Amino acid sequence: MNPRQTAALALLEMDRREGYSNLTLEPRLQRAGFSPQDRAFCSALFYGVLERRITLDWAIAHYSRTPIQKLEPEVLAALRLGVLQLMEFPSVPPAAAVSQSVEVVRSLGKEKAAGFVNGVLRAMAQKACAVPPPKDKLTALSVEHSVPAPLIQLWRKAYGHDTALEILRGSRGPAPTFLRVNTTKTTPAALTNRLLAEGRESREVPGVENALELMTPGGLAGLPSFREGLFHVQDLSSQLCAAALAPEPGMAVLDLCAAPGGKTFTVAELLGDRGRVLARDLHPHRVKLVEEGAARLGLASVTAETGDALCRDPALEGKFDRVLCDVVCSGFGTLRRKPEIRYKPLDSLDGLPEVQYNILENASHYLKRGGRLVYSTCTLSPAENEEVVARFLGSHPEFSAPVPAKTYIHGREGLDCDGFFVAVLEKEGEP
Repeated sequence: MNPRQTAALALLEMDRREGYSNLTLEPRLQRAGFSPQDRAFCSALFYGVLERRITLDWAIAHYSRTPIQKLEPEVLAALRLGVLQLMEFPSVPPAAAVSQSVEVVRSLGKEKAAGFVNGVLRAMAQKACAVPPPKDKLTALSVEHSVPAPLIQLWRKAYGHDTALEILRGSRGPAPTFLRVNTTKTTPAALTNRLLAEGRESREVPGVENALELMTPGGLAGLPSFREGLFHVQDLSSQLCAAALAPEPGMAVLDLCAAPGGKTFTVAELLGDRGRVLARDLHPHRVKLVEEGAARLGLASVTAETGDALCRDPALEGKFDRVLCDVVCSGFGTLRRKPEIRYKPLDSLDGLPEVQYNILENASHYLKRGGRLVYSTCTLSPAENEEVVARFLGSHPEFSAPVPAKTYIHGREGLDCDGFFVAVLEKEGEP
């Protein structure tokens, strides 16, 4: 298997199983044993097709006599990979993009389609992939940014046209890598120097305390600084979400939907590892991720256990000074990291707000009087964000919102962060 063939097989698996992109590609990369360059090329192809699928299909439809919906999956995968290289990989010669895509479709068992793939891609290459834009403005936006029209309409209605354009511009990768400094072991300046000695350049992020942006690409798990627990990887919006909880040393904190544990770790570090952080998740294998991460970071205040956030637990009632309620959501704020999310049918998410409200309702019972609860999502959808919080406040007069809820959008306030929603809620009374 070469990188193009591996990417094609992973794309076909995504179509068949509708799985997660990272869980689909990573096992194939590990089995392939590629060089770092081939691994990066394969990843760029795979994620590029996922991210730009609508744009690629519009171009293919312009040059193909066979409608897109009638093309066999293997043929369509080879064409998408070829068009992506022609349009967005200037380092790949057009002749190589065409010939290698022909080899891909042959390797997928579609020898008879080789001439068709060759003809479509050669025609595109000869015209430098020139494709007329759609006449309809909404469709044109969809093709330009490769985001389905219903999702664009949702953002327009919720946030207005200009903000919707901001969100669209932030929906494309690659996403930057941010680190959260483990302040129980080191400082941002010391970690910056340590990473540089290990061949990784980084810089502090203005406005986000104890955050570093990694400037040098490459794997981190093999670094001595990683193994020693000096940092964990975490997007800026998640770091700011944990900070909104305002935990203080000695407090008891509950992270109700914790795995894989990034916010749990940041909260424990904000506590100075002095206090108690109970991290719960529904699945035992995900709880293990939290346990392993806390052990690597040396955070003794963290305890992880299985628990269903939708099932109220009387044993936890009124026990916590802070509760973090980062609920399951549609994930529309993370498109550049998980490009497959953009293709979710909106009606498949209709039941989410009810689930989110029920989790928030349970979480509220675990908070002490005078305590603080943070409700958060990594999506940009008022039905899952503002409307859930408004419904909760309307049913719980003992709670108030001391500060306005915050919607993080890529690029705003100079933050290159994921889309995120954070609402701070406080319970009346003395602790």
